[in-house]
Amino acid sequence: MILYFSGTGNSQWAARRLAEALGDEVVSINRAMKDGHPASFRSERPLVFVAPTYAWRMPRVVDRWIRNARFEGGHDAYFVLTCAGSCGNAAAYARKLCASAGLRFRGLEPVVMPENYLALYDTPDAEACRAIVERAEPRLAELAALVGDDEPFPDRPVGLRDRFRSGPVNVAFYPALVHDAKFAASDACVACGRCAERCPLGNIALAGGKPAWHGSCTHCMACIAGCPTGAIEYGSKSRNRHRHDLWTEELA
Repeated sequence: MILYFSGTGNSQWAARRLAEALGDEVVSINRAMKDGHPASFRSERPLVFVAPTYAWRMPRVVDRWIRNARFEGGHDAYFVLTCAGSCGNAAAYARKLCASAGLRFRGLEPVVMPENYLALYDTPDAEACRAIVERAEPRLAELAALVGDDEPFPDRPVGLRDRFRSGPVNVAFYPALVHDAKFAASDACVACGRCAERCPLGNIALAGGKPAWHGSCTHCMACIAGCPTGAIEYGSKSRNRHRHDLWTEELA
């Protein structure tokens, strides 16, 4: 079973490729979060969790969701984190999560995908994004082969920089940066409601014909990347930055 959390579609796309290679089913953690009920799943095959990397670790909302979910049948858990470069020491925290959730940790591997955190970083243009996505295809095939052969993902060396990024930097990242105060919609907004539909936490609602954010943001960038008119900005940081979006609505 392939379970994914995704904002702009990077992890959704990766999950779909893994599912195709393994002949397995795909489950949207986004949808399960929006349902608001305790999640319960049964699978005799390994669980493969696919998510973006937030400050060199798996997103806190995904960690919390896994801890609260119930998994029956197979308990082998693989983790695939999409990232722009590195996921630091994320494996150590995924291992702790598995121990707490009654899962058997089988490894964590990064897959490089286009940078989409335009609230903080420059993002590649459309052509560069396509090239990065193409290079991810064989990488995902390699990981699918390991899962299919019941082989663990290989252990990766972890340096002091990785530990620092996934430790103190991650802890500081959330209170310092993860809030929705700077999101706003310009007059280009057509009140289509797509941002509200795509928000996995149900944090957006239309008010007076424009989206309003209500304080429970995880910075997945689903709203800003998926706006069809480019009306949403994150202060001045997002201006003139390419909005990368691979989201496929039928898998939402």
